[in-house]
Amino acid sequence: MGRFKIVLDSTSDVPREWVQKFDLEIIPLHVTWPNGSQEDDTRDLKEIQSFYDRVSKAKELPKSSQPSVGEFLNLYEKIKKQGYQEIVVMTISTALSGTYDSAIQAAKQFDLPVHVIDTKLASAAMPLPARRARELEKEGKSVSEIVKIIENDLKVGRYKAIFYVSNFDFLVKGGRVTRLQGFFGNLLNIHVGLFINEEGKLIPFEKARGQKRAQEMLIKKALSMVPEGKKVRLLMVDANERESTKVLLEMLKQHYNVLDAEFTEMGKVITTHVGPGTAGFGMEVVE
Repeated sequence: MGRFKIVLDSTSDVPREWVQKFDLEIIPLHVTWPNGSQEDDTRDLKEIQSFYDRVSKAKELPKSSQPSVGEFLNLYEKIKKQGYQEIVVMTISTALSGTYDSAIQAAKQFDLPVHVIDTKLASAAMPLPARRARELEKEGKSVSEIVKIIENDLKVGRYKAIFYVSNFDFLVKGGRVTRLQGFFGNLLNIHVGLFINEEGKLIPFEKARGQKRAQEMLIKKALSMVPEGKKVRLLMVDANERESTKVLLEMLKQHYNVLDAEFTEMGKVITTHVGPGTAGFGMEVVE
């Protein structure tokens, strides 16, 4: 079986050590500030922390943009030169970004087999199918078998993404969520719960005052989506809200058989849309 490379885009909020561990390549989205300066959405911790600080103080938020077709082509070329025979690309939900389109357009112009999967996910839920792909590879599955299994996993809802935001204004300004009537989140200490639905859209589901209630709200939502007692694997994610994700993990352990859990930071692009003070998790339902 030919070696294949897995490409994730930078909205995947992948833990840094997974890049080497699961042989991943990350293609960055971009952030452009109102003054025209642009930066890449990298997984560099210092850069991410600096971004939390800058975006918290910004009067006007930066805009994010997808990788271009040319950037994907350059990356495919680089991967080919490294000796890989196939490429599997997993992108953020098409309902949230045009990254998938760029990946597909580039794949059509490229001379290696490139399988592009719309995960219909974002943030910490996205690295989970990438890890699963490597585990299936270890079982001896071919690339096309792996792609089929992952696509089916996504269809049947094996992966979930649940978060709360502490500053609803980021979402409204970023245009990723419509300002539902009566759903004003910019009241004092209001946290808005969000999940990604089957269509890959970011949906506000409830609001809670204060952090403790916000955490309880996420657990309640998880239990409505995944029955108590299931075996799950978790990727806890936050934008400058790590203590809360630690509490969330302990709460999840009371309801689920948690096989493994890791922590990761929200990158620049996701933070641009949800704001610092966001916490949540990607969940893989094993059985």
